[in-house]
Amino acid sequence: MTNPLQTASNAWRVLFLLFLANLFNFFDRTIPSVIIEPMRMEWSLSDFQVGLAGTAFTIIYALAGLPLGRMADTGKRSRIMGWGLIVWSGLTGLTGMAWNFWSFLLIRMGVGVGEASYAPAANSLLGDLFPTHKRARAMGIFMLGLPIGLLLAYFTVGAMVKAFDSWRAPFFIAAVPGLILALFIFMIREPERGSAEAVQVSKDPIERPLRRILSIRTFWWLLLAGLAFNFASYACNTFMVPMLQRYFLLPLEQAAVATGVIVGVTGLIGLTVGGWLADHVHQRWPSGRLLFAALSMLVSALATGFALFAGRIEVGVFVAIFSLGWLFSYNYFTCVYTAIQDVVEPRLRATAMALFMAGLYLLGGAMGPIGVGLLSDHFAHAAMVAAGASEMNEAFKAVGLHDAMYLIPIAFLLTMLALLQASSCFVGDSARMGHHP
Repeated sequence: MTNPLQTASNAWRVLFLLFLANLFNFFDRTIPSVIIEPMRMEWSLSDFQVGLAGTAFTIIYALAGLPLGRMADTGKRSRIMGWGLIVWSGLTGLTGMAWNFWSFLLIRMGVGVGEASYAPAANSLLGDLFPTHKRARAMGIFMLGLPIGLLLAYFTVGAMVKAFDSWRAPFFIAAVPGLILALFIFMIREPERGSAEAVQVSKDPIERPLRRILSIRTFWWLLLAGLAFNFASYACNTFMVPMLQRYFLLPLEQAAVATGVIVGVTGLIGLTVGGWLADHVHQRWPSGRLLFAALSMLVSALATGFALFAGRIEVGVFVAIFSLGWLFSYNYFTCVYTAIQDVVEPRLRATAMALFMAGLYLLGGAMGPIGVGLLSDHFAHAAMVAAGASEMNEAFKAVGLHDAMYLIPIAFLLTMLALLQASSCFVGDSARMGHHP
């Protein structure tokens, strides 16, 4: 058995491959967020239907993640990730051939199944590649796939639509790199489960794995925090481009790039600096990571709330203030994901992550797009009635969507409250795992 305080010999090479696959995961799932307006016009969709497309993807992603997560705890993780990559990349290409809203919805649900195979297996593998004192940094690098994937999508998809004069083109282009990367994922040499732990890991089968995970109080609070965080995150990723187009009257390409700055550029800073800070405060205070994450959520709520409250300010000012809030929100990933690793034993980590993701996506991510979509339609109708108009127009839809986005800062405040609760029971739960402060 390797020295548990050492990093596995191939850890950084594998981390790079996992990061790339994570990047494609987020790139592929972000394309619909950029092409919403041309698709909405072509098929005459409401914001509720736009939200429904994101919600259907997310529900399937969450449900498929549970059995796939259990498979990752018992089977070969590289194989699960490789086949998942092939499925989601192939179906992303097929999305470009959708002939109506319902066919689009069904294909995106298939993409969700493929993508669900990835996070639990990758998180489990990271826990075996890196010892506990290096995990936040490794998780920060892995999670860079999120902002860079978003950044690439928001910075290039608008240009692809313009170049090919079709919202379908980006789906065809995105399928290719994922299919190539899958070949390299299949070749990953996996470490033994628990090889990076300071305590010996039993190889006996675990009875009632879900009950074991759900008996951890910290896990419950982190689940509630993740639920609220994902609500905000998915609402923003789904509706920021159309909100900038409608409310600030930006063309698609500029709205996509501005969104790339808000959710992408901020992540590059947030995940690298945040991962380092999270490890630093963890070494000084046992529950430091979670308190740091809670403070970050307060800043996120105040900044995003103020940007929306300011109304039709200069678009650059809106982007700057909202970006500040999003920058701090990225501390959630390096703090919460590593806290789960610290309170769950190695043989249950992929299952725990799948359960965590299921809660996040079913109750948080799935509700974000549909919640904002419903509220947007409601506020748009209210604006139409208040103006004494008898016909809906784009100006009313702009006000409706802008006002519905207030759900984002509210969700960040709820995330903060749950993280404060998680920090109060973290020390006891991590000590039971053998991680002494």
